Parts: sequence; C-alpha cells; structure tokens
Amino acid sequence: MNCIEIRAFGPPAVLMPAERPIPAAGAGEALIRVSASGVNRPDVVQRAGHYPPPPGASDLPGLEVAGVIESGDAAALAAAGLAPGERVCALVAGGGYAEYCAAPVAQCLPVPGGLSDIEAASLPETFFTVWSNVFERARLRAGEILLVQGGTSGIGVTAIQLAKAAGAVVMVTAGSDEKCARAVELGADHAINYRTQDFADETMRLTGGRGADVILDMVAGDYVKREVDCLADDGRLVIIAVQGGVKAGFNASLVLRKRLTITGSTLRPRPVAFKGMIAQALRERVWPWLEQGSVKPVIHSVFPALQAEGELPSGAARAHALMESGQLIGKVVLSWGQV
Repeated sequence: MNCIEIRAFGPPAVLMPAERPIPAAGAGEALIRVSASGVNRPDVVQRAGHYPPPPGASDLPGLEVAGVIESGDAAALAAAGLAPGERVCALVAGGGYAEYCAAPVAQCLPVPGGLSDIEAASLPETFFTVWSNVFERARLRAGEILLVQGGTSGIGVTAIQLAKAAGAVVMVTAGSDEKCARAVELGADHAINYRTQDFADETMRLTGGRGADVILDMVAGDYVKREVDCLADDGRLVIIAVQGGVKAGFNASLVLRKRLTITGSTLRPRPVAFKGMIAQALRERVWPWLEQGSVKPVIHSVFPALQAEGELPSGAARAHALMESGQLIGKVVLSWGQV
C-alpha cells in the first residue's frame, strides 16, 4: 500500500511517500480501505519528534480516517452493527496516513448520512476530544458559559458547534478579527481577539462579572493564571495541550474561594475500552446532530495524499506547513483519491 512516513524528525518536508505491507486486522479490529485521512496538530508534534506513538501503535502519523471496511473481526463487527463494505470513520492511535489502516472496531463509527468521506475523516479526533473533555470531564450543561481558547482550530470549531447544540453559551478567542467573525458565523455568541484584547478582562465584562463555567484550553503556560481569574464559582478548567508551555503560575487561593476544578487529559494513550465508550456516546448524542445538519464539518483545505511522480513536497508536507502557519479555520484533510 501507499503511505506517508516520517523519514526523520524535522520540518514538514520529512513527510515522504512510501510503500509498506497492508496491515492485518487483529482481534477486535477492522481493516479500513482509506479514502481520506484527517490532519491534526498531534501529527505535527509527532513529526517534530515530541510525541511518540503509544507502544504497539503504527509509527505512521495520522489519528483519524474514513473509508470502507475491507475485512475484520467478524464477531466484533457484528456486535457493533457493522460489516465489510460499510463506510466508516475511525479514531486510531497511528497509521492514518495510508491507503489501509487497522482500527479497533469500538472506535469505528458509521459515516453520518449525507456526509462525504472527506467530511467524515475530519470528525473523529476533534469530536472524541471535545466530547470527552467538555461534556464528560467538565460536565458542561445547557445554559452554562463555555470559553474556548483557539476558537477557529479544528478543536475550536467542533467545540463551538457541539456546545451550542447542547444549549450552552459559547465564547471563544481567536487571533484575528477575520477569525473572530468566522467563529461567530459558526455559532459562537462572543469572539475575543486575543491579540488586541485581554481575554480574561473581556470574559468578565461579557458575563457581567460572573465568569465562564468551563474553559477549554490548548495553550496552558501563562494562560492558566488568567483563566483562574475569569472562571465563575464552581468553574472547570480543562487543559488538553500545552502550546504555551508546561509551567503555570496562578492564584491558588482563588481555586479555594471559587471552588474551581483544574483538570486535563490526553486521548491517544487511553485504552480502547475508554475510547469505545466515547464512540458510543457520540453515536447516540452527536451523530443525530450531524445527520440533521445542526452540526457540520468545517474543512479548510484538502490535499492529495499522493502526487505525480517527482512532485515534492508531498501533500502531507503542504498540509503540515499550513497547520503550522496557523492560517486556517477548521480542519485539513488528505485525500487518497477514493472519495
């Protein structure tokens, strides 16, 4: 099969086309003939050498795919209501940048009605992450206020739509007026340009001094201090990435006085059983929103995974360069030419 591998840790150009044997589906797994692969920031961090795959996972990058079930564990497929020939999207721990990918059946979901494989490939990583952290860890409820850092990222556009569909008030930060406007178009109630405004001050102003009930943070670092400042009583801060650094100083007395919860998680190393529970919740709660059109995939760019012989850089390299530029709204997807 054709695939994209990391030849050496470094810039996007280290992503190169290669050929490898088609993986075999093991116990509890399905082999998917991949039409499209989602591109996510963890892929970029892995390529740079800072996010190794979990033990037993493929060294190929890629955490989400969409395509057709080729074969697999018959009993596991039957128990999940799936069968060879069905279109699915799946969350994987690695190996997504390839024409074939073995995925745990528990982490496979049927492609929502009306969606293309390109659209479906943009769903698993961000939808699993947002559901697990915003709705399960942070327990966001209807009527509460959610603040999302990086509102036009793949995670951000997903969080906006899921929170609005669940009846929450959504505030986001973004790095330009254009991105703020796009976030509002997607459903955010308020968007704060963090380059020209202090998000903590604006959060308190926009909420009449109450603060946000839940904050979804991909920055950490010195953001944490201001997030503690602008959380409401009994507020919950969920940290899912540390793009701004791992050290954070904050007023611990506010945590006590406001009864705050500061938590976080990483999804990739969690066991299949845990991810399978998220998949089941998504299928029951979120997939109907996708099929009704109240929640929609937001795709910024699609790149061909394969290119004409001798054409470099690869589509994956160009996708990673775009991710690192920050000049995107929503998701980036690789197409394997079977959409």
